[in-house]
Amino acid sequence: MKLGTIALSLAALLAAPAFAQTPAPAAGNAATVTATCKDGTTYTGTTMKGACRGHHGVDKKAGAGTAAAPAAAATTAATPATPAKPAMPMAAGGGDGKVWANDSTKVYHCSGDRYYGKTKHGEYMSEADAKAKGFHPSHGKACAG
Repeated sequence: MKLGTIALSLAALLAAPAFAQTPAPAAGNAATVTATCKDGTTYTGTTMKGACRGHHGVDKKAGAGTAAAPAAAATTAATPATPAKPAMPMAAGGGDGKVWANDSTKVYHCSGDRYYGKTKHGEYMSEADAKAKGFHPSHGKACAG
C-alpha cells in the first residue's frame, strides 16, 4: 500500500507544473499588440483575442499583430482595449426645417437623429418634399416643429 501512495505522490508532483498558471506580465513589461480593423479603426491591447469585435474583424492586409516595445506598453496601458467607434462624417448642408432623405431606404431622418446627414446615399430637403417624393419618417415619427 505504501508503494501506491508514493507513486501517486510522485505523479502529482510531476504533473503540478503542467497545471500551473503563468503569472500575468507586469504592467511595464506587457507587450502591446495593435491592429487595424476592417472599418478603419485601430485596436490596441495585450492580445489579439477579441480584437476588432464589432468592427467587421481585423484587416489582415493592414499588418495586424505588430508588437510594440515594452516601454511603449506602459504609455498605452491607459488606452481602452476596444476602440471607440469613429463618428461618420456629416454631409454638408442641412439646417432648420431640413431632413436627411436616404435614397436607398426611402427613409428621412430629422435633425438630431442618429443618421441625420450620415448615410452614404441621400440629400437634404424639406420634410414636405421628402413626403411628396415617397419617403417615410424614421421609426414612423414625423419631425417635431
